[in-house]
Amino acid sequence: MTGWASKRLLGGAAVAVALAAFAIPAIGQEQAPESLLPPGFGDPPPASAPAPSESPSAPGQPSFAPGGEIVQPLPPGEAATDDQATEETDEEEEVAQAEAFDLPEAARRNPDLVGVLTPDNGGYGTDQWGSVNARFASALMRDIQAPIASRWAQILLRRVLLTQAPTPGGGVDGADWVAERAWLLLRMGEADAARLLVSSVDVDRYTPKMFDIAQQVALATADPAAMCPLTTRVPATADQTSWDLARAMCAALSGDAGTASAIVDATRRRGKVRGIDLLLAEKVVGVGGGRRAINIQWDGVSNLTAWRFGLANAVNVAIPAPLFGTVGPQVQAWQYRAPMIEPEQRLGPAMWAASLGVLSNAAYVDLVGGAFEAADPDDNEDTLGYRLQRAYADDEVGSRLDVMRDLWTTPKSDVERYAHLVLTARAAALIRPSEDYGEDARFLIAAMLTAGLDDGAAKWGAVADQLDDGDDAWALLAVGAPRRGVTISAGRAGAYVGEQDEDSRKGAFLVAALAGLGRLSMEDAQSLATENKLPLGLSNSWTRAIDRAATNGQPATVVLLAAAGLQTRSWQAVHPAYLMHIVAALRRVGREPEARMIAAEAITRA
Repeated sequence: MTGWASKRLLGGAAVAVALAAFAIPAIGQEQAPESLLPPGFGDPPPASAPAPSESPSAPGQPSFAPGGEIVQPLPPGEAATDDQATEETDEEEEVAQAEAFDLPEAARRNPDLVGVLTPDNGGYGTDQWGSVNARFASALMRDIQAPIASRWAQILLRRVLLTQAPTPGGGVDGADWVAERAWLLLRMGEADAARLLVSSVDVDRYTPKMFDIAQQVALATADPAAMCPLTTRVPATADQTSWDLARAMCAALSGDAGTASAIVDATRRRGKVRGIDLLLAEKVVGVGGGRRAINIQWDGVSNLTAWRFGLANAVNVAIPAPLFGTVGPQVQAWQYRAPMIEPEQRLGPAMWAASLGVLSNAAYVDLVGGAFEAADPDDNEDTLGYRLQRAYADDEVGSRLDVMRDLWTTPKSDVERYAHLVLTARAAALIRPSEDYGEDARFLIAAMLTAGLDDGAAKWGAVADQLDDGDDAWALLAVGAPRRGVTISAGRAGAYVGEQDEDSRKGAFLVAALAGLGRLSMEDAQSLATENKLPLGLSNSWTRAIDRAATNGQPATVVLLAAAGLQTRSWQAVHPAYLMHIVAALRRVGREPEARMIAAEAITRA
């Protein structure tokens, strides 16, 4: 990849040198992705909680579509004759002319207005960027070390990046602007969302940066055939070794085994790629009809790269579990939707995807249910699906709560604990509020708020108000309920803070969120901060930038800066003052519902 995108995509593992890419065509995948928000979330409060109606989208199968004609490469060391050069140039011109005839001007898409979300389907307005400078926003997107701490901030950022809005002013090419958005989505684990963006730009309007990111998207989605329509337009600045192998795979997929074999052999002789990276490419060639029987062995492979991930998943070669420890958690989110793995194999990666914000409650429940149905009936009582079925369907409320309590408290990692809250969100919503279940109220409320079921959670207000001063149920509703369903005062907030462990950030997060939401005056918040030594007074260039973006009415910039303030994998590392500024800024630009969910998540995961 070129220098602008040279940072590590796979966490601790560098993307393979010269082999970090495949490409994806600008095909018509314009449908909006599944919404992770429940119906009515953020709307004026209804009389009762809306019924859930999310429909998960199934991972797509690889589209091994034939590519265009592949020009036979010259043997190493031979120069092209004038006649050969003329023939190839003529062919390129013919291809370009044919594409121009295939795509009339009226059908061409504007690269300065790319996105799949609008206000009608969960997106924001066309003015979401306000007067922000595109170069500033691009640099900000590029510098965010994703994934971030907050599931809800990721959901919000995903919607911003997918919203159809004009490229901001500042001299950034429209295709480059799309590339920056897709690149950030990839680093967040949002491979399918990134594909939606890059497929919305016509290939003849791709920039070198767009080619780079389209290649990364194809790898993350395990769809090497997606690069075939791009092979005739590869810029001279791109890595030619990877594109040669791309042409080989495309030739095989289109039935030209001779060309595919010749390209692979020529690449091997040049010696620029060897070992498992070349073998995986040969494996794809074999699947496409190149008749090469390739046995993949991972012995001696010390890290996972984008190349290895994409090609291995494309041909259903199992990746050793230890290699996922060499990459960031976003790769787990790519893995859960890999097209050829079994439902049971998706469960571990899906836990990460749900925790990050890639996977909705409804999709997660469907995935776990599918794995349960596919399991051996003699062994299914030990499965996650069996326990989830009991959490939803057992006749006795006490029995359902016992199962959910086990799911919430048994896991040792924050990721699994929080993923299980996401998984049980709607099961929790089926429990009627009662003082008899007061000890479980904090978990039930936290679970509902992971899925944005804030009206259902608010019904527990009367119960939460009667619980001990340090109980999280009250704190979660104080910041997460759409209305003041619990008593909120400086005294009650101070009592909650006083009951927390010395090393806990829950108290600081509560005061920060209440101040940001305007549910506690700044004077009361400052008094509580002083009395309890809470670090809320931080001021730096980031706090000034997010405050300024809110003042200027730039909701998308506010969301980007919020993500920048959450560049860590643990809420323990998030500064309470940052939460206060994030919540306040989101509220000022009309995103109070998401601000409340981020605040509740902070308390849940602190």
